Amino acid sequence: MILLEDDVEVGSSIRHHLDAGFKSVVTFGVVDIDLPDGLPANVHRVDFDATVRDAQVTVVNAVIEKVPGQWVYYCYNTEYIFFPFCEHRAIGEMLAYHTEERRDAVLTYVVDLYAGDLHESPTAVSLDDAYMDKSGYYALARKDAQNEFEERQLDFYGGLRWRFEEHVPALRRRIDQISIFRAKPGLRLRTDHTFNDPEYNTYACPWHHSITAAIVSFRTAKALKRNPVSAAQISTFRWHNSTPFEWHSQQLLNLGLMEPGQWF
Repeated sequence: MILLEDDVEVGSSIRHHLDAGFKSVVTFGVVDIDLPDGLPANVHRVDFDATVRDAQVTVVNAVIEKVPGQWVYYCYNTEYIFFPFCEHRAIGEMLAYHTEERRDAVLTYVVDLYAGDLHESPTAVSLDDAYMDKSGYYALARKDAQNEFEERQLDFYGGLRWRFEEHVPALRRRIDQISIFRAKPGLRLRTDHTFNDPEYNTYACPWHHSITAAIVSFRTAKALKRNPVSAAQISTFRWHNSTPFEWHSQQLLNLGLMEPGQWF
């Protein structure tokens, strides 16, 4: 599921996920957003305003009710999924292994991308000049409503939401979400990108490390340049820990931004 909040890089977002091996792609956006011509028959569109508050919660929970037992993935346009060895293996292969590991959800980290030159790319989106932070990521233990530590759950931070946190609401600063999961009756996505089943929110199974994935995303950079207050204060997103994004899973693995688990 790709939520289209604007018309930026709609075609590349769709094509990337088709190339990743998804059997079908469903887009959710207003009628004014055009899809590219020549898309295959397994790309579908649903008229929906993806800019409304917590749009992903509405869409994901509606789909969960319709496809029990099905693996599901959600993201926005200008976001691109990467998983271990994705250049040579399809998403279905990874999920087949993950299923054998008795896992029903894949933790994903949203890794911010940004254009290297904001004068050339004022929207902060550039596939050919994309940069990312190579450090500055960290995790904190997650606590429940009773202030007790959650088992195998962490809150992850970093990227532009950390460096420009004064422009980002506190509830939007985490970079972890469960973007890939198996639908089941009663499952519900919550507004903080976690599910009502605690096991879905864990980063690993009890006996060893599990696969994690990454979504490289221009959304935060886009939002910071779209907002008049933050845009006026930001002339560049680059800093001494910026590095060109290589559009390859090995770079994310090397930086510890995803985990192959026991899958080789």
